Amino acid sequence: MISITKLLCGTDYYGDTLRYSSDSQGQVHGAVRGRGPVVVWNCTRTCNLKCIHCYSNSDSRAYEGELTTEEALRFIDDLAEFKVPVILFSGGEPLLRKDLKELAAYAGSKGIRATISTNGTLLNPGAVQSLKSLGIGYIGVSLDGIGDHNDRFRGRAGAFDAALGGIRNCIDAGQRVGLRFTINRYNYEDLDAIFDLVERENIPRVCFYHLVYAGRGSKMIKEDVTRQEARAALDLIARRTLDFHRRGLKKEILTVDNHADGVYLYLKLKETDPERAVKALELLRLNGGNRTGIAIGAVDWDGNVHPDQFTQNHTFGNVRERKFGEIWTDASHPVLDGLKNRKPLLKGRCAACKWLDACNGNFRARAEAVTGDFWESDPACYLTDEEIGAGS
Repeated sequence: MISITKLLCGTDYYGDTLRYSSDSQGQVHGAVRGRGPVVVWNCTRTCNLKCIHCYSNSDSRAYEGELTTEEALRFIDDLAEFKVPVILFSGGEPLLRKDLKELAAYAGSKGIRATISTNGTLLNPGAVQSLKSLGIGYIGVSLDGIGDHNDRFRGRAGAFDAALGGIRNCIDAGQRVGLRFTINRYNYEDLDAIFDLVERENIPRVCFYHLVYAGRGSKMIKEDVTRQEARAALDLIARRTLDFHRRGLKKEILTVDNHADGVYLYLKLKETDPERAVKALELLRLNGGNRTGIAIGAVDWDGNVHPDQFTQNHTFGNVRERKFGEIWTDASHPVLDGLKNRKPLLKGRCAACKWLDACNGNFRARAEAVTGDFWESDPACYLTDEEIGAGS
């Protein structure tokens, strides 16, 4: 996750303390020194939508074998013992899990910041007030286009209006909320309109996700944006972020799942604002690039532990059988051990790249989806050979 606002404007938000800290350098088991990773818990696979890019292949049916309430409470105890700073309740659709409020409240009582990733369609005023009363730190609502563009992507007519209504309910209640948008060929041209929506609706935060080829998203490899479109998208995101900042509009803008973004912005800043570029590169090196298997991990509905929520084809253990911290620090699994010191294992353009200290090989799930090799180059890196120093 890259804070465009932080890199371009120097503005601080909550997550920056985990992303850009000297305490994060050299860590192999957590976000910062003395803490565990941010944990994405896909607490249910059931969902009321059927998104075409869903990494968990979710649908509306009930799934057997999901962690029970008792097992989930014990799992949260394990996270607290490992000093996990944040738990992200995801899915499926987490609001369909009947004990979500109990579990979120329990996480908070254990000192873990509870956040929620939702499609937003179930965020009626009563639900929002209840979540706010629990002290939910943040609710991220997925919108993948304007109007029908979103509905086609989400698999249900009216999903856009319902999700936007959920966002409005959060804002009205004073619940911190933001928008999540996955960039692809279907919605690429909606980027400007999303920024307009963020301003018009007074939405304080937006995360632009790059497409990851996992779950149903594995069928969308050819639907990803081109390298030129990715560069143009970042140009637009940077321009609109700076515009918000110059007009005094407090908006946190981030991109997710492609660390080429940080290097690309740095190279642009070198041309337009060399002083800011120096600070941006310092931040990128503090962050260290992709930290899958280090600063972020995932646990699925059945209790299986994965490198992140998009890499569920690699499993390191199950929290029903062992504590999360024991699994996360076990070097016996070659993928988990490799992720913690991946630079010698990287191949192709990634191995030759001069920006490894700021990118760390980008996203392994995409490399494996396209090439079959977990350590090959990330095909979504849109930097040129000249920009990465390959062959020089």
